Amino acid sequence: MQRKAGRPHRGRNQLPLVLMLMPATILVLIYSYGSMVGVVIAFQKFNPTKGFFGSPFVGLDNFRNLFTMPTIGSVIYNTVFISLGKMIGGILVPVIFALLLNEISRVRLKRTFQTLVYLPHFLSWVILAGIFKDILSRTGIVNLGLARLGMGPVGFLSDQKLFPVTMIITDIWKGFGFGSVIYLAALTGIDQNLYEAAEIDGAGRIQQTIHITLPGIVSTVVLMTVLSLANILNGGFDQIYNLYTPAVYKTGDILDTFVFRLGINNAQFALSTAAGLFKSVVSLVFIIASYWLARKVANYRVF
Repeated sequence: MQRKAGRPHRGRNQLPLVLMLMPATILVLIYSYGSMVGVVIAFQKFNPTKGFFGSPFVGLDNFRNLFTMPTIGSVIYNTVFISLGKMIGGILVPVIFALLLNEISRVRLKRTFQTLVYLPHFLSWVILAGIFKDILSRTGIVNLGLARLGMGPVGFLSDQKLFPVTMIITDIWKGFGFGSVIYLAALTGIDQNLYEAAEIDGAGRIQQTIHITLPGIVSTVVLMTVLSLANILNGGFDQIYNLYTPAVYKTGDILDTFVFRLGINNAQFALSTAAGLFKSVVSLVFIIASYWLARKVANYRVF
């Protein structure tokens, strides 16, 4: 079949775009896929002097040693507990904030609040860790305020019971402003005629929120909740690494920090690779499940 006259060849037109993508594609292949060769360390008695191909193969011994370590159970529990807390709070707080912000009629005041709560998202945990250490220390402003109320000092970053809760709350505080952008966008898509009809019927703001606003964004909330399941084992390395101490390892140590200490501090490369591979496999399962649920529940497709 002959090509229609005057119609340019599609591949020839897309050639500049393909060439433009090549550098990024090559970098991804080298650093994201090429580095996956190192996964073989999890099945070896790795010796850096012998390398990947000279180290003896030990099968699943590293995984057996990993799961017989006395601390691995608490590390997995801490990871799931902190991740779930962040996930739940990371959905509820942005939704509530978006609903409250949507009720503000003054545009300038609304934009001011938006800007103020967005700013923490763009600050790294290296900066915020230093701030929180000063604020939450036993001589910080929070404990000084508690002392004025007649209460004793609270070890937010040194108490084993309080440390995970502190991590969850501070992470939610950092990200809820930026997370609310999605729900604010969903709110703008609700038909305003529904509110006018509800006002004519005598519905107040609370009734309008319950019967119009929430149903209007429920699909977005469900979608974001389902997609967040993929992060069930991502407790937040940068946050916890910059804020935790050996005193709170029992309740604050997560898989990422555990792998870091095994591999970098203790030079147990095979065990740390096995732990990292375990986390990656579990995360992959949750990612597949989350996208399957997103397709079934919210009719969301990546491709």
